Amino acid sequence: MTTAKGAEVGGGGILHWLLQDTMDGMRRRRAILGYLFLLPTLLGIFIFTAGPVFVSFGLSLFRWNIFKPPDYVELANYQRLMGDVRIAISFGNTLKFTVLAVATQVSIGLLLAMGVHRITQTAMRYYFRTAFFLPLLMSGAAVAVVMGYIFHKEFGPLNYYLGLMGVQQIPWKTSADWVLITIVIMSAWRNLGFTFVLFLGGLSNISREVLDAADVDGAQGFRRLWSVTIPLLSPQILFAAVTGVIGAVQVFEEPFIMTRGGPGNASRTAVMVLYEAAFKNIEYGYGSAIAVVLFLVILAFTVAQMWMSRRWVFYQ
Repeated sequence: MTTAKGAEVGGGGILHWLLQDTMDGMRRRRAILGYLFLLPTLLGIFIFTAGPVFVSFGLSLFRWNIFKPPDYVELANYQRLMGDVRIAISFGNTLKFTVLAVATQVSIGLLLAMGVHRITQTAMRYYFRTAFFLPLLMSGAAVAVVMGYIFHKEFGPLNYYLGLMGVQQIPWKTSADWVLITIVIMSAWRNLGFTFVLFLGGLSNISREVLDAADVDGAQGFRRLWSVTIPLLSPQILFAAVTGVIGAVQVFEEPFIMTRGGPGNASRTAVMVLYEAAFKNIEYGYGSAIAVVLFLVILAFTVAQMWMSRRWVFYQ
């Protein structure tokens, strides 16, 4: 009896071990298969994104114009960058554009999303969602060309219709006071659909019970918006702000095609100076130094936003 019982227990243990070994093997095969599926994407990121970033860090320590061998100059490119007046102007323009563009996209996108969210007809919701998101699918270069004609001072349709209302012609692209505002308007029009759809999805996920409880407590109108809706939308607002800042700091197509950085340097951005240094003047080391500084600026903005988000972002 004892031998039979021991054999039974031993047989059960062997069977359990075999099943466990089979399950572990299946998990390993699934994990390997998952990594194989991820491998093309990871290789693409390493070769086309991470690789050039590391190369830029190294190249920023050299003076190289392609026609001669690279000359190691240590931090000379960064010292030159600190004394370059156009760098200070371009980064200042980029900062102004980033603040205005992100604030416009977030605020107007939120207002439009709240207005469309109140529409009960499903067909109308789909129409507005498509209409506002469509410009985001267009080429930035094509949008800049078309907007260049629309904002033309003498022949643009915008000034024409403003003139019918008694407004004098506005030098949208030829005045240093107006050119950044013009680029902000164009950028906001093109990218507004992203924040609009993002906030519309966030509003749809807010529990109706929470809003009803706020109404019972007397929170209505602006008070409900400030105390209930915006806190519940804070994750979406943070995401829109972070991605908006990353995109706005790298603005290039709109000012390059519409104004070439003019008048003067009023609309010259950091990426435009980078482009001119690296691809027009063929100073790849200096262009890489500008790229590194721009990367550090974006990283600093992102880290600051994530750090400050701990005080005002609420996750349900």
